[in-house]
Amino acid sequence: MAELKSGIEMPTTYNPKDAEQKWYDYWLKNKYFEAGKRKDAETYTIVIPPPNVTGMLHIGHALTFTLQDILIRMKRMQGYDTLWLPGTDHAGIATQAKVEQKLREEGTSGHVLGREKFIEKTWEWKEKYAGTIRDQWSKIGLSLDYSRERFTLDEGLSEAVREVFVKLYEKGYIYRGKYIINWDPTAATALSDIEVEYKEVQGKLYHLQYPLADGSGTITVATTRPETMLGDTAVAVYPSDERYADMIGKKIRLPIIDREIPVIADQYVDKEFGSGAVKITPAHDPNDFEIGQRHELPQVLVMDESGKMNENAGKYQGLDRFECRKQIVKDLEAQGVLVHIEDHVHQVGHSERSGAVVEPYLSTQWFVKMEPLAAEAIKEQKSNQGVKFVPDRFEKIYLGWIENVRDWCISRQLWWGHRIPAWYCEDCGEITVSREDATSCSKCTSSNLKQDEDVLDTWFSSALWPFSTLGWPMETEDLKRYYPTDVLVTGYDIIYFWVARMIFSGLEFTDQNPFNDVLIHGLVRDSEGRKMSKSLGNGVDPLEIIEKYGADAMRFMISTGSTPGQDLRFHLEKVEQARNFANKIWNASRFALMNLEGFTYEDIDLTGNLDTADQWILHRLNETIQGVTRLMNSYDFGETGRLLYNFIWDDLCDWYIEIAKLNLYGEDESAKKQTQSVLSYVLDQTMRLIHPFMPFISEEIWQHLPHQGDSIVLAEWPKFDKDKINPESVQQMNLMMDIIRAVRNIRADVNVPMSKEIELCIKPKDEQVLSILEKNKTYISRFCNPSKLELNIEMETPEKAMSAVVTGAELYLPLAGLINIEQEIKRLEKEIETLNKEVERVDKKLSNQGFIAKAPAKVIEEERAKQADYSEKREKVLERIKELQG
Repeated sequence: MAELKSGIEMPTTYNPKDAEQKWYDYWLKNKYFEAGKRKDAETYTIVIPPPNVTGMLHIGHALTFTLQDILIRMKRMQGYDTLWLPGTDHAGIATQAKVEQKLREEGTSGHVLGREKFIEKTWEWKEKYAGTIRDQWSKIGLSLDYSRERFTLDEGLSEAVREVFVKLYEKGYIYRGKYIINWDPTAATALSDIEVEYKEVQGKLYHLQYPLADGSGTITVATTRPETMLGDTAVAVYPSDERYADMIGKKIRLPIIDREIPVIADQYVDKEFGSGAVKITPAHDPNDFEIGQRHELPQVLVMDESGKMNENAGKYQGLDRFECRKQIVKDLEAQGVLVHIEDHVHQVGHSERSGAVVEPYLSTQWFVKMEPLAAEAIKEQKSNQGVKFVPDRFEKIYLGWIENVRDWCISRQLWWGHRIPAWYCEDCGEITVSREDATSCSKCTSSNLKQDEDVLDTWFSSALWPFSTLGWPMETEDLKRYYPTDVLVTGYDIIYFWVARMIFSGLEFTDQNPFNDVLIHGLVRDSEGRKMSKSLGNGVDPLEIIEKYGADAMRFMISTGSTPGQDLRFHLEKVEQARNFANKIWNASRFALMNLEGFTYEDIDLTGNLDTADQWILHRLNETIQGVTRLMNSYDFGETGRLLYNFIWDDLCDWYIEIAKLNLYGEDESAKKQTQSVLSYVLDQTMRLIHPFMPFISEEIWQHLPHQGDSIVLAEWPKFDKDKINPESVQQMNLMMDIIRAVRNIRADVNVPMSKEIELCIKPKDEQVLSILEKNKTYISRFCNPSKLELNIEMETPEKAMSAVVTGAELYLPLAGLINIEQEIKRLEKEIETLNKEVERVDKKLSNQGFIAKAPAKVIEEERAKQADYSEKREKVLERIKELQG
């Protein structure tokens, strides 16, 4: 794009729609986001947490992606060879469910289509929604390297998945076995432990009386699921429980189906809970399964995969599990076996995918043996060589899970996903696991093979994302250059699902952690703090926000409104404030450009005799550069936003630009060029600082400013310049601003408009303050509009005048005929109340020995300075009250 000359008038108002598509297209056309152009530069890599191809992005995605974009844009400006790798996730169950729903609406189903046709339909779905997601990324303004975009089912990642599966299988870490798993009867598939959401449910606790087969007594057990008693194969008691000592080894006659089962002793039983006896159903409870293994109990499965009772349920066969519960309770009651029912609140597992009540279910599945993988990850983390969690409290959550992890069920009864690379020989029964499609049995060489119908858990491929996307298992140039990555940005809700699995996978297959830092952010909630959901209708569509307020406003609000690890409440009013902030930046820049006609980048000269305001704004700019860079490197985006907002709105717009008008509108050409230099330089640096947060408006303004280079995207990140730090200018400007504010406040109190001239008398406390006032009285004249300005250390206090006390000086505004003395006394008395509170607060702090002992010397000195300042102001105000009363 041709360089825009300074002085070209910008539109009166900023229109995000005009700028956003224009600049995004320009960035893409020039390939500014593509990695690999800075061959000798240090690298900085982020891989995007791949969104599921199930639909549209939500506001939580917008938060995650914006934070990553802020980091990448800053690092790119700092000269790094940055790679932000985009991609999407096939999302197994979730996507298959969406496609099934669409097929039902079309009057067909996956079962009717068959596996091959169904997968074709799902790929069509993927293409559509991956395109939608790509469009949403562009609307948010994400600086992604699209040339390296990946998908968890693309050819390269499929190769990585097979390599990992085979390697783990060869090491004995992947096995196939019959175990209790979490079963989703609605989706008809297994679930891993972390795909189960536990919800508090008001249920019932049923107390049942089981008779001993020899007629010598009964044992009472309690259950929340009486339908599973049909699969009971024992009753267990604690080994040393004297109540049941003579029953151990005897048989019990199971009510209704009249099957004899043993009474066994097992350490697992809590003899203090309930009756101290528990029913054991190995095929329908994970703890019972373990007990059954120890005691070699039969495993009687009484349900099918749809949650209906099977042939082992006798007369209840065909009933839904919950219908069976109702019927069996009636029958138990009729037999006199049901002792009593009590209300019972308990945690019930629900499928995270379908919402169905999860059934613990005995099933043949594929598992990953987690103990050796977890051990390595724990060792690495505890050796201080592990991943850095931000905030660090999430490290405990990560370790807590991985230290207690169970074997991972990785098979899913689906069609959409990475099909398990295992083939069963129809002749000898051997299982062949292979990187390539098997054509002959590894044992008997028969070609009569059948591949496993199941696919892998979607998190199996996601766990490899940081290195599979860079070409692993091949030793690609990208893998060597950009791995391990620098930071993962994600929500706390998937630490178990994804973060932990990436870490142990990275360590196992690359001998390195997949990222150096993990930045954990919270969830985006509604303005009342509720989780966003379809049922509440409180979701926020980021594209609707962008359409109304612009991408920059949304980005600034969600990124600076967040604190690492904490949830964010979404307030539309705060988006409006961010839009107002963008408009403030636009208006200030527009004013500046109207006064930079013919001024070029080469004309910028900061070496001249700068005014106090010039020195001050350069000082404040460098303080802001230092603070923003430090805070960004520590991921404190909220505090970064506050610094930028205060500098731009207060210092630059409300003060410096107003002061700059003195020289810009004056007759002194030298002073005018000096102000143009400072204004042009400060705006350029400010646009660079705000660019990661507000990429579109910063580019639009920067292109109009005197500049070098083709885009702000590649402009150098501002560097702290200690030579521009000038505490003296800050002291002087603070005095000027205090005086101007005080005069404005007094005018407001007595309704004297700024356009009306007033007499202003200032009594400095010493020669140093007088010198500052003399040097900068132009500012006082411009912003206080005095008909007469008197500066005098020996000044006698004027009668009948409004007054104010600032640090270093007393102000008097003789307003004879305009002032109500009684009202002025009341105003000063209120001021005394305020000063009394401040003095009392500081006195209390300085008399606290704990504070004195622990606080840094600098902080204590600052408090003592405040104490002296407040006390001095109070004395001056008290004197003034006496004068008015006298």
